Amino acid sequence: MDHPLVAHKLTTLRDERTDSPTFRRLTEELVTLLAYEATREVRVAQKTVRTPVAEAHGVRLSPPRPLVVPILRAGLGMLEGMTRLIPTAEVGFVGMVRNEQTLQASTYAERLPEDLSGRQCYILDPMLATGGTLAAAVKFLVDRGADHITCICLLAAPEGIARLRSLLEGLQVPCTLVTAAVDERLNEFGYIVPGLGDAGDRLYGVAR
Repeated sequence: MDHPLVAHKLTTLRDERTDSPTFRRLTEELVTLLAYEATREVRVAQKTVRTPVAEAHGVRLSPPRPLVVPILRAGLGMLEGMTRLIPTAEVGFVGMVRNEQTLQASTYAERLPEDLSGRQCYILDPMLATGGTLAAAVKFLVDRGADHITCICLLAAPEGIARLRSLLEGLQVPCTLVTAAVDERLNEFGYIVPGLGDAGDRLYGVAR
C-alpha cells in the first residue's frame, strides 16, 4: 500500500528503539490503514434510509458477517486495528507454529465455525516470510467453505509471495494480499531483511 502515513508508521515500527507499547499502538493504526484497502471488495447490499431532509440510497454490509482470523500469537496485535474499522465482524482464531528447521507450519489450535460457506475472511499475520504459515491458514479456511480470502500483513518478502502463489496455485477461491511493504529478501534463517525483527516478541515481549 503506497501511502505516506503507512510508510511513516512502518518506519517507526522498524526502529529497534521502539518499545512494545508504542509498537502495539502503531501496529493497530497501521492495520486500520491497510484495512481500508483490504476491505475494498467487502460485500454490501443496497439500503435506503431517511435523513432529516429526504430519503437517501446507500449500502450496508451484507450477511453473513465478515470473519477476521488472526494467526496466533502475533496476529492478535493486529486485531484491534481491524475491528476498529469493521466492528460488526466476527472473530475466529487459528494457532499455527513454524518449525524453524523445516520451516513447515502446523496447526495447534483453532476457534472457527465448522461451516464457512459464503464467508469472506480476513487473515491477519504480521510477517509473510516463507509463506508456509499463511498458505496453510488460507487452505484451512477454504477447506471449511470460505469463498473469498484477504490476507493482511505488515511486511512481505519476495520469496514468501512467490511461495504463497505456488502453494495456492489452483485454489478455486479469490485470495488477495495487502501489505505495507515488500522487503528485500529472506536471510538464511527465514527472517525478512531488513524487516522489523520478531513481530510477536516486539508486540508482547519475550516470554521466558
